[in-house]
Amino acid sequence: MTAGARHRVWFERTILPDLLTEVEAAVQVLGPPLPDDALRDFDEAEGVVASVYAYDGAVMDRAPQLRVIARTGIGYDKVDLDAATDRGIAVCNTPDGPTVSTAEHTVALVLVAAKDIKRSEHELRAGCADLYARHAAVELHGKVLGLVGYGRIARRVGAALGALGMEVHVFDPFLPDDAIPPHVTRHADRDSLLAEADVVSVHVPLTPGSAGSFDTAAFAVMKTGATFVNTARGGLVDQAALLAALDDGRLRAAALDVTDPEPLPVDHPLLHRNDVVVTPHVASGTVEGKRRIFRTALAQVIQVLNGWRPDHLVNAEVWDRIGVRRGTGEE
Repeated sequence: MTAGARHRVWFERTILPDLLTEVEAAVQVLGPPLPDDALRDFDEAEGVVASVYAYDGAVMDRAPQLRVIARTGIGYDKVDLDAATDRGIAVCNTPDGPTVSTAEHTVALVLVAAKDIKRSEHELRAGCADLYARHAAVELHGKVLGLVGYGRIARRVGAALGALGMEVHVFDPFLPDDAIPPHVTRHADRDSLLAEADVVSVHVPLTPGSAGSFDTAAFAVMKTGATFVNTARGGLVDQAALLAALDDGRLRAAALDVTDPEPLPVDHPLLHRNDVVVTPHVASGTVEGKRRIFRTALAQVIQVLNGWRPDHLVNAEVWDRIGVRRGTGEE
């Protein structure tokens, strides 16, 4: 690049209007895609602020100067890490960006399911009689919340629902014992957690080993009348098995912000049940969350392109291969 030239960064989504001036002052904006040209300007990119697209080796090869892909979220399952590392491309995520918004959304889904709000509203719109007698909500106080995974989001969910009087139980084999607060009950295996929890909330990444892990066998272990909540990744759940568990009464309700595919077809059975609440993967999409995630992703793109190690480098092994100066970006 010539002196004073701005790095070329491709944006998968339209930049928020109130951030556009700030972004254009920092980098040369490429993209976003057009309906008939999904990778418009991509071949010129040095950095990418990525959202929902899949990035495999073939896509990366379209941009020969590409040095960094930063995901606007925690998950990076849509980026081929091996392909990126082989090409010397840094991959980053934004693990702190969606935490608050996604945790709040998870708590909202738990409450909507527990209080039977979707069914109640449907019956009101339908003109049903004696709505109070028909209402079948449950209290959360004294019930067991089972968190599968105990990362940033799960900890906030546990704190919020614990404040409502729920007992917080967790299963996370990757955490040391001293990372679990004394008031939280730890389970040595997932099945023992599923068997005790009145509400199961999923907070694990999608990997080849975890894909489809909430299947018929998992739902069969769960306490009869439990509620299942997933704000992690849709691919973790066998949706046919989830529907069967609802049909046979094993589960009382389900609440999902993530599905497979996304969005679900409008005729999908999960969308037409009063015991299921589905939102379209928007948990992190608050005004504050969008700004925080976007700024964090862009900051890391700029860090890499300026030769500084980014704050949240996923494929750490690539750094020695890039051969750039280490630092925080604050010198």
